Amino acid sequence: MTTGRRVPRLAAAMAGLCLVVTGTVIGTMTGTAIGAPAERPGRGDWPMWQQGPSGLRHNAAERAITPRNVGGLELKWAFTYPKAAGNPRSQPAVVGDTVYFGSPEGKLYAKDAATGAARWEFDLATVGQGEVKVQDGPAVARGKVFFGDTRGYFYALDQRTGRLTWSRRLDDTLSAEVTSSPLVYGDRVYVGVASSEFTLGKEHDCCRFRGHLNALDADTGEQVWRFYVTPKPVEDGTWPNGRTRYAPSGGGVWSSPAIDPATRTVYVGTGQNYTGSAGHYDSVLAINADTGRPRWTHKLTDVDTWRLECYYPPPGDPGYCPNLPEGTALDFDLGAAPNLFRAGGRFLVGIGQKSGVYHVLDARTGRIVWQRALAVPQPGAGRTGIYWGSSHDGERLYVATNVADPGTLFALDPATGRVLWATPNPADGCTTGGAAQYPDVCLLAHTPAVSSTPGLVWEGSTDGKIRAYSAKTGEVLWTYDTMQVVQGVNGLTGRGGQLSAGGGVVVAHGMLYVQSGYGPWPLPTYPNPYGAVFMAFGPR
Repeated sequence: MTTGRRVPRLAAAMAGLCLVVTGTVIGTMTGTAIGAPAERPGRGDWPMWQQGPSGLRHNAAERAITPRNVGGLELKWAFTYPKAAGNPRSQPAVVGDTVYFGSPEGKLYAKDAATGAARWEFDLATVGQGEVKVQDGPAVARGKVFFGDTRGYFYALDQRTGRLTWSRRLDDTLSAEVTSSPLVYGDRVYVGVASSEFTLGKEHDCCRFRGHLNALDADTGEQVWRFYVTPKPVEDGTWPNGRTRYAPSGGGVWSSPAIDPATRTVYVGTGQNYTGSAGHYDSVLAINADTGRPRWTHKLTDVDTWRLECYYPPPGDPGYCPNLPEGTALDFDLGAAPNLFRAGGRFLVGIGQKSGVYHVLDARTGRIVWQRALAVPQPGAGRTGIYWGSSHDGERLYVATNVADPGTLFALDPATGRVLWATPNPADGCTTGGAAQYPDVCLLAHTPAVSSTPGLVWEGSTDGKIRAYSAKTGEVLWTYDTMQVVQGVNGLTGRGGQLSAGGGVVVAHGMLYVQSGYGPWPLPTYPNPYGAVFMAFGPR
């Protein structure tokens, strides 16, 4: 391993925030290559988390699976993780005849999309130190596969061989992680960084992380710019147990950005503060793609300072959660990715929030055009709302709520927010299939992002089932229970669980791909004698 030169630090003060260029590039390492052709993303592929740069999560070129034949989908192959690996979250990317996905045991895989046969694999343990998982979804572009990890590293692999082209640690703050799936546009990669520092407990000097959005050179990994969500944390007294308090902090960028090529504007949502009340928390950011400077920002929650002590043990500890007594410890992240679309003669950006509200703003000015509350909020848990992302097929918006008594899939008019149809998570979700084993903990809820293809909407549930819905009516046209034992092409036996958070269903070239076994809450992957699974479906 070789270490490249350090890029000079540049700073630009902007309303107390910083735009910084910095970082270290780490040189070439190798993956385990079996061989695969490098293909440029083409028609019908799903090459990145949002499917395309506008963030629509819609594959318009997928014509093989239709409302008429979707009922014939069946499991074609599965890949099983070791039991000790834990929960899978990495949404796959599909380019040509290859599917790429990350794993909870710290590897990035390339597989034959039709059969699951190995192409290559890359072990993240060859870079840096410590336990590592892949939680974001890879993006495939420019002959490379881009993704991040739970230690704050970001990687570019050769698409054909899996060899490491470059890697960079985007943040070395304790618990910094990349859950934001990268957006590749032109010669740049745009990716956010978040942190689980808010979970470290009362004995931790909470908190010093601040979220940021980064632009990297796709070919070299050099950092072009960085936009920090909050000002730099400083010492701010002590917690009740005498530990040092730092503020402000938080504002993680959890999900994938979208870009408007016409104005070269990158859009992304941010999370809540961990401490303090400064910065662009719970906000939509519109950032100049070339300079990293904000064109506009819009904060959607007035006050939202939240860490795990605001919730656990219930009802929370006000000594470590100053906002708890006044009712503004909300945890109302914008963890969902934005959708860019035209409706009503305007160019709009839409985004869901954990408050249960879907917001639509004028993409040029940041002003609210309409808002639709789809679930009653539960402050402090954030569990009722919209988690990872929504879909737009050119005619309707599709938005799913999580724990909303029950979670529901909605179709909305993009111009007005009018509800066109609403389909609750089917009532038999917890009494049929594998979920029936867990009647005391099963919830009718949606954590995955919504996906769509012509005529169909795809969503997974915490009851372990994948469902295909009619885009016109919301009728459930196909259901598959993933909470069952399967044999992996790698020789391991596995069992699915609830459908993975952090991503969603990917449909490309007549096949469907999904991660299953996210847990243990609310449906336990454990007790489970097997590991979680990656599943691929196709027609009979």
